[in-house]
Amino acid sequence: MKKIAFIIILIGGLIQAQEVDKEKEKSLKIANNYTWEANKDLSESNFVNAEANYRRAISKSVENSIAPYNLGNAYYENETYSEAFGRFKQAGENATNKKDKHMAYHNMGNVFMKNKEYQKAVDAYKESLRNDPTDEETRYNLALAKEMLKKQQDEQQQNDQNKDDQNQEDQKDQQDQNQDKKEGDQNEDNKGDQEEENQGDNKEEGDKGEEQKEDNKEGEGDDEEKNDEPYKAEEQKQQQPRPNQLSPQQVKNLLEAMQNEEKKVQEKIDAQKVKGAKIQNEKDW
Repeated sequence: MKKIAFIIILIGGLIQAQEVDKEKEKSLKIANNYTWEANKDLSESNFVNAEANYRRAISKSVENSIAPYNLGNAYYENETYSEAFGRFKQAGENATNKKDKHMAYHNMGNVFMKNKEYQKAVDAYKESLRNDPTDEETRYNLALAKEMLKKQQDEQQQNDQNKDDQNQEDQKDQQDQNQDKKEGDQNEDNKGDQEEENQGDNKEEGDKGEEQKEDNKEGEGDDEEKNDEPYKAEEQKQQQPRPNQLSPQQVKNLLEAMQNEEKKVQEKIDAQKVKGAKIQNEKDW
């Protein structure tokens, strides 16, 4: 019973696989028909219809590598390189034989060359040659890609060196500017200190000048006093009594005393007049 059941399951799987194969074959046939229509449209320069039919063909069967490859060529001719690369890559992945893979990777290398991505172009051409080592055109493109890659690397290295040199020069210029600025700031500080010192000196000199003026004034006063000293000395000399000579005060006192004495004498005389003359009783011998 188990052997009979296993045989029934195996037969059922074969029938199902055959049905799947028929479905794939049918889809591939429809895809091929759309591809044929698209090729016709493209030959008539009807890019819009050609693009639409290629897309229909691609959606019907993933095993159809011709539709994406031809659509990639159409994009490439229109210089839509990013779209072209996507379709060439799709064609290479869907390809079931080396010839189709070789063509797809060859054109991928051409897109990379257009975009100046030379390292990627080298890798694509190498993959193309793995599938068809006899293609001289691919070999030539590979040699050209290597040459362009070396030139690009040399230019990049030179640009990097120039950039480094420029950066070093910029750094040196910046350092020089910073040094100049630092020296300028120091000069400004020194100038400010010198101005403050000069102001201090000027102030000190001014103070000294004021003090000198005061001293001069005092000196002038002293000079005036000194100049007045002879006159004062003369006055004092005049006021001081000379030897054997009465002073004015003494003279004044003396005069007052004499006046008092004269006054007393006069009062006596006046008193006698009032009383009358004295009678003389003595004999006149």
